[in-house]
Amino acid sequence: MSSAATALIWWIIPILGLMGGLAYVLWISKFQGRYRSETQRSVGQFQRFQDSLRDSQARDSAKDVTPGAIAPDPESSQ
Repeated sequence: MSSAATALIWWIIPILGLMGGLAYVLWISKFQGRYRSETQRSVGQFQRFQDSLRDSQARDSAKDVTPGAIAPDPESSQ
């Protein structure tokens, strides 16, 4: 390999590393906050969904157990 190619490699690798580092710092400073807030919003929506599902299941099970109701005989359905 010629000395010009070797020198070019010694310039390209640090420049690419510097550009990658700058891109990472840019992502941290600009986009990570937005990404985190969108993630938190998604987690919040999922938790609200779980809570509503839990509430609806509790209401349904409360409707099934009415006071004074007679439970069906399991052997009569066979």
